Amino acid sequence: MDKYKVLKDVFGYDTFREGQEGLIDSTLAGRDVLGIMPTGAGKSICFQVPALLFQGITIVVSPLISLMKDQVAALNAAGVHAAFINSSLTEGQYRKAMEFAARGRYKIIYAAPERLMTDSFLALVNQVEISMVAVDEAHCISQWGQDFRPSYLKIAEFIQVLPKRPVIAAYTATATRAVKEDILCILGLQNPFVAVTGYDRKNLCFAVEKPKDKIQALLDYLDKNREKSGIIYCNTRKNVEEIHRRLIQEGYPAVRYHAGLSDEEKKQNQEDFIYDRMPVMVATNAFGMGIDKSNVRFVLHFNMPKDIESYYQEAGRAGRDGEPGECVLYYAGQDVKTNEFLINQQMENEEFDRELIRERNFERLRKMTFYCFTNECLREYILRYFGEYGGNYCGNCKNCLTEFQDTDVTKEAESILKLVKTSGQRYGIQAVTDAVHGSDSAKVRQFHLNENTYYGVLKDRTIVRIRQILNDLLVKDYLVLTAGDYPVLRLGERGKAMLDGAEEQVLLKLPKEQPKMQSSAKSGKQKVTDEVKYPLLFERLRQKRYKMAQEAKVPPYIIFSDKTLRQMSTYLPVTKEEMLSINGVGNSKYEKYGEAFAEEIRNFIKENGIEK
Repeated sequence: MDKYKVLKDVFGYDTFREGQEGLIDSTLAGRDVLGIMPTGAGKSICFQVPALLFQGITIVVSPLISLMKDQVAALNAAGVHAAFINSSLTEGQYRKAMEFAARGRYKIIYAAPERLMTDSFLALVNQVEISMVAVDEAHCISQWGQDFRPSYLKIAEFIQVLPKRPVIAAYTATATRAVKEDILCILGLQNPFVAVTGYDRKNLCFAVEKPKDKIQALLDYLDKNREKSGIIYCNTRKNVEEIHRRLIQEGYPAVRYHAGLSDEEKKQNQEDFIYDRMPVMVATNAFGMGIDKSNVRFVLHFNMPKDIESYYQEAGRAGRDGEPGECVLYYAGQDVKTNEFLINQQMENEEFDRELIRERNFERLRKMTFYCFTNECLREYILRYFGEYGGNYCGNCKNCLTEFQDTDVTKEAESILKLVKTSGQRYGIQAVTDAVHGSDSAKVRQFHLNENTYYGVLKDRTIVRIRQILNDLLVKDYLVLTAGDYPVLRLGERGKAMLDGAEEQVLLKLPKEQPKMQSSAKSGKQKVTDEVKYPLLFERLRQKRYKMAQEAKVPPYIIFSDKTLRQMSTYLPVTKEEMLSINGVGNSKYEKYGEAFAEEIRNFIKENGIEK
């Protein structure tokens, strides 16, 4: 059996996606690999295909129980013997899993990093041949990553004690240059093949909103998207509880998830969401890593996350099936204060270089805040953060779909920069804003800013316009906001150059009119309708899938994805050959589910008098 036969027979795909084949070929040739691929790009295929072709066993190190369960369930549904070893197993289940593993029953074993150096696990790997160790969510190994986990440092120690060094494969969706270097160094990858396929998720539409009433904005959005499944992220348990309570009052089928709930409730709520019994999840960032639910159509952030890495990873849980998804962030100034508080709390428990990590986290927060204020392309802002550069127009974010006009604010910008400089670069945003506006506030009097030459120089501008200009100066590096409990404004490199006489025009992009952006709800639904030739059949197949999933006690997407059902609803496959030509239908899945869906399609054809 070769890689193409495994891809088709086991996973049901005819071709590899971008980047997959190079990583698979290198792995099969015995070379270490590092794959940096966006969520939904098919990272798991890159290590699962070689695992099925290697003679020995593949150990997949994974950070979360939910991730392991999902991937093992998907493998078993595809006819692959796989197991997971983690704390969710009873003592009896653990012993049986280890016994079966020792007999070579499993080709792929998922393990939590904490399990690697236990006596029982070390005894197992000394009895069997380990062909590959795959490290999923590899960014967790780096202190520079947003999800650093000290337990991941055990992986390198584990590899060193194995009787024979296997192939090492590392995969992640989010890695800045520092994180990438840490992965290569700490795991000790030898002459690795490195593939970075890019971070872009073209099917996701990004938007930042600044509503006066966040909860009302949330309810308005959900009202337009009642038939869809999505996640609402909050940065505190209190917000999760308040929003969940309100959604239940309004009649929305929603569940909640945060660290304060019992393990039993968390498990039940997660299953209700994954199995489509409750399509809306309200959660803190404790929920989501490794969740493979493919039909999440929207991810809403009720609060701004603390960094771009977290935001992009969480937003990336939308549209994993490649269909349209919408990612909306609701921003308010209080979000910054809340995140500063959370960062300081985290520092109290940090065992490593506290000051360095604290400074790094505040810098990340600053860049996250700038994302919420930029009028440039939101997708480009995110991609640039990860070191990827493209065009300034994506056509699929709120900023690109809003008509802007350039307003010359060079004089206003100079006035703000001069006040910052002449006041000794010692004051924060509010004090500077009040001073140039000529406000008689307590801070202005306390700092004697009313005696500054540039006090009141922008008194004919509104506070809102001054803040817009000031935020734009921060985004464009004319100004820099320091980290810490009392952040102050200082001149950035461009600001210094401007005051030193560099001729530069400062243009502020302002909305010309109301955004033209259609809700992705509309644009996404239209796209789906265009793609599906028989929408009524699509709904029937979804119902069939849901019923079969309930009986098999697996999430619906484990049987077939929405994308696969849409193809069936367009091409009407009724024979085995026709079914196997549908993307996502392999031999094993056809044997388990194919005929039942073919029968449903035959009935639909007959009832509607359709000629194929």
